[in-house]
Amino acid sequence: MVYLEQVLSHISNIVWGYPLLILLFGTHLYLTFKLKFIQRFIGKAIKISLQRSKEGIGDVSQFGALTTALAATIGTGNIVGVATAVAAGGPGAVLWMWLTGVFGIATKYSEALLAVKYRIKTKDGFMAGGPMYVLERGMNAKWLGIIFAALTAFAAFGIGNMVQANSIATLVDDTFKISPYVTGSIMTILTAIVIIGGIKSIARVCEILVPIMAIFYVSGCFILLIIHYSTLPDTLALILKGAFSGQAAIGGFLGSTMKEAVRFGIARGLFSNESGLGSAPIVAAAAQTKNPVRQALVSSTGTFWDTVVICAITGLVLVNSAKWMNGLSGASLTKAAFSDIPFVGPIILTVGLLTFVFSTILGWSYYGEKAAEYLFGAEVIKPYRWLWVIMVMVGSILTLPIVWSFADIANGMMAIPNLISLIILSGVLTAETKKYLQLQ
Repeated sequence: MVYLEQVLSHISNIVWGYPLLILLFGTHLYLTFKLKFIQRFIGKAIKISLQRSKEGIGDVSQFGALTTALAATIGTGNIVGVATAVAAGGPGAVLWMWLTGVFGIATKYSEALLAVKYRIKTKDGFMAGGPMYVLERGMNAKWLGIIFAALTAFAAFGIGNMVQANSIATLVDDTFKISPYVTGSIMTILTAIVIIGGIKSIARVCEILVPIMAIFYVSGCFILLIIHYSTLPDTLALILKGAFSGQAAIGGFLGSTMKEAVRFGIARGLFSNESGLGSAPIVAAAAQTKNPVRQALVSSTGTFWDTVVICAITGLVLVNSAKWMNGLSGASLTKAAFSDIPFVGPIILTVGLLTFVFSTILGWSYYGEKAAEYLFGAEVIKPYRWLWVIMVMVGSILTLPIVWSFADIANGMMAIPNLISLIILSGVLTAETKKYLQLQ
C-alpha cells in the first residue's frame, strides 16, 4: 500500500507538472488574445451576475449558477493553497497566482459559453451540459465526453467530498477538540438536507452561504492589512521583486528562484480557480439565460472573485505578516498570520475554512451527479446523491491518501479533453461573442 501510494503520488506530480501547467496557462493566453481581451467586460459581467431575474430557459438563476460554481471553487485552495505557494515559491508566487486569475477569466468565459450553447434538456425537463456535451455535440467526439465524465464522476468523490470532509473534521478536532465522528455526523446530515433536493436546493443555499462566507473571510483579511498597514508598501515591492528575481533565503525559508515563484504561483492559482478544468461549466449549463454569452460573462466573474480578489488578498496578508520567514507552510502559516487579530483571529479563520469547505462539498456534488447522469442516465441520480452523503461521513473519519491521489490525478486529467474542445471550438467562441455581446 505504501508503494502504491508513492507510485500514485509520483503520477500525480507528473500530471500536475509543467506540461499541464503550460497547456492551461497557454490556453488562458490564447483565448484572451482570440477574444480580444474579454476581461475588459468584467464590470458589465459583475453587474449582470447580481441580477436575480429569470431570463430564458434553465433550472436556476444566473446568480444561483454563479454562487454554486463559486461554492465548489472557493475552498482550501484560497487559504491553505496560497500559503503553500508562498512558502514554496516565495512572495513572488502571489503575483503569478494573480495573473492566472486575470487571464483565466477568458477560459472560464469560454467554458461557460460552450456549455450553454451545447446543453440539452433531459426527458425529466432539467438542463444538462458541460464539457461532455460540448465534446459530443460540438466536436462529434462522444468518446472524449465519456472519458471526461468518468474522470469527473470519480474525481468528485475525492477532491469535492472526502478530502473536504476530512479537512473540516481535522480542523474542528484540532481547534475545538470535537470528535470527527460528531463533526462527520452533523456534516452528513446537513449535506443530505441540501443535496437531496437537487440543483435548485443547492443553488438556494449557495446564494445565501457564498456571499456571507466570502465577506466574512475577506473582512478578516482587511483587518489584518489595516493592523499592519505600515509595511504594505514594502510587501508589494517584495512581491513584485520576487516574481521576477526570486527570493533569497531568510530565516527558516529555504529561498526560491524566479522559476519556483512562477511554477508554484501558476500551479496554485490554476488549482484554486479551476479555469480550464471543466467543472464550473457543468452548473453554468443549468442557468436561466437569454443567450450563451450572457451566462458566459456571469461565469467569468467566478475566477475574478476567487483568484483576482480572494487569493490576492490572502497572499497579501500572508506575505505582509512575515510569518513565512519562519519556515511555516500551509495551514500553519495561515493560522499564524490570523493569530495577529486578538482573540477572534483563529475563529475567523476556522469559520472561513468550515464554510468554504462545506460549500465545496455542495457544489461538487452537482458536478459529479451530472457526470454520472451522462454515463448511466437519470436513474443514477438518486443513488449517486445518497452515496455522496455516505462518503462525507467516510471522509470525516478516515484518512484515504490513495483515494485522494487517484482523485488528484483524475482532476488534472479532466482538463485535457476540456482544453482540446476550447481550442478546437475557438472559432465558435468568437462567432457567438460577436453575435451577442453588443446586444447586452
